Amino acid sequence: MNDIRRTILWVIFGFSMVLLWDQWQVHNGHKATFFPTPAQQAQVAAASAAAPQAAGVPAAVVPQGTVAVPVVETRAASKELVQVETDLFKLSFDTEGGTLVRAELLKHEDEQKPGHKIVLLDDSKDRIYTAQTGLIASTPGVALPTHKTLMTVRPGARQLKDGENELSITFESTAQGGVKLVKTYTVKRGAYDMAVKHDIVNTGTQDVAPQLYFQLVRDGNKPAGESSFYSTFTGPAIYTEAKKYQKVEFADIKKKKVDVEKQASTGYIAMVQHYFASAWILPDGMNRDISIDAVDIGSTMADCCYRVTLIAPLDAIKPGQTKSVAATFYAGPQEEKKLEALYPGLELVKDYGWLTILAKPLFWLLHQLNNILGNWGWSIVSLVVLLKAAFYWLNAHAYQSMAKMKAINPKIMEMRERLKDNPQQMQVEMMKIYREEKVNPMGGCVPIALQIPVFIALYWVLLSTVEIRNAPWVGWIHDLSAPDPYFILPLFMTLTTLLQTALNPAPPDPMQAKMMWIMPLAFSVMFFFFPAGLVLYWITNNVLSIAQQWLINVRMGVPPQFNLPKF
Repeated sequence: MNDIRRTILWVIFGFSMVLLWDQWQVHNGHKATFFPTPAQQAQVAAASAAAPQAAGVPAAVVPQGTVAVPVVETRAASKELVQVETDLFKLSFDTEGGTLVRAELLKHEDEQKPGHKIVLLDDSKDRIYTAQTGLIASTPGVALPTHKTLMTVRPGARQLKDGENELSITFESTAQGGVKLVKTYTVKRGAYDMAVKHDIVNTGTQDVAPQLYFQLVRDGNKPAGESSFYSTFTGPAIYTEAKKYQKVEFADIKKKKVDVEKQASTGYIAMVQHYFASAWILPDGMNRDISIDAVDIGSTMADCCYRVTLIAPLDAIKPGQTKSVAATFYAGPQEEKKLEALYPGLELVKDYGWLTILAKPLFWLLHQLNNILGNWGWSIVSLVVLLKAAFYWLNAHAYQSMAKMKAINPKIMEMRERLKDNPQQMQVEMMKIYREEKVNPMGGCVPIALQIPVFIALYWVLLSTVEIRNAPWVGWIHDLSAPDPYFILPLFMTLTTLLQTALNPAPPDPMQAKMMWIMPLAFSVMFFFFPAGLVLYWITNNVLSIAQQWLINVRMGVPPQFNLPKF
């Protein structure tokens, strides 16, 4: 029974974790590491969100389910890029549609390109990720200004100077279909969100009631350099008051298996990737249709990209009048507190999955510790210490049970050897020993199993927290979100894991004895490729567990003994 208890512990905690992680890889579009299956690979998309129409064909409305999706005219023949720089951004706007086509985040280093900054939005030969807006006519066959319409940019400052708190850039289209569109982006110092105002001017002689669309268009590639040993979500997401946060896999979009809320009057649309996100946020109370689809663009480089779209119907605008619509666009890191302050629910783009209820308070506590200590590495260590203190008595019960099992293990092994040819009698004698010694062979399992969700939640907190990106700890650890460059932490983590195994009584069965060493060793190998912050958290947990186990064994009169493997 002692062997069964240890087997349950390692199989549940070790093997199941490996299998879950492997399936998580598949779930997020990666090829499975241990049980590979053919996977669809997302293609690099080119610089368009829809198939080009013949020259001169106006934009129309094409229904997709219950949601209208804009189809746009050909790319303008003459355009230019307008560069804008703030304390946080280097932005590029295309005069074709007044579209934001590039966003470089000046406070975030690109780990794959030393000396360069992270480029979140981009429109190049290698990537497509843009934020587009435009108008859809309510009358079929009428072309209105879209994100493909050539616009003029009004003169003004292009760099946020010292002492200035905000900067605006305005794009203006010519009148099309009796409507002129004016877009004004206002970027603010110290903020990753920008105000985007659309002025829709009726230059015609009749009332017009266009629809205003906002969309994010992205290729289906994962961020460069993402580890194959863990996977995070990349793709579109929406949030509404009714159904809350909903994310959609690229593979499901391509298979047309999208099941999200189609209409709402609250919320946002977003494109999410590890550590970063972009989002369009409309005022609450403004009705909007929502769609997520794959778009064939007929490029020689790629045949598909993905877009998430909001379409807001507007009230009739009389001739000579202007309708103004305010929106907010966010492009930046998933800093939970700032996102929540910008829009309630926006912080959910930092996705902890089904463990959110545990992960959010853990992040809050980690954030408070960092405010005190000023170092994310020591904050991780402190958080694990606090968790181990909170679970001290639960762990003590588990280790006391293990110590009792260790104390009676010689008697069990002698009995097993004596009755090895009589398995039924062996089980009877084993249960008799447990009753006489008042030992519960499962007593060490339940306390440990209860803690597993908490530590898995902490794992996702550390994996998702952008604040530890490029954050140093001590000495050689200059980035807690990157693997240890010298593998010192993973080696130490492996040693502590093996030490824990050695402190447990060796199973009498040779195969179980081998598994008791092979499983933790195989599990430790993955940590050589994990971020240093995650390895640090696991080392701290191991060291504290060893110390507590050692202390309880001594108190119970069971001297700590190292049981080395016998292969």
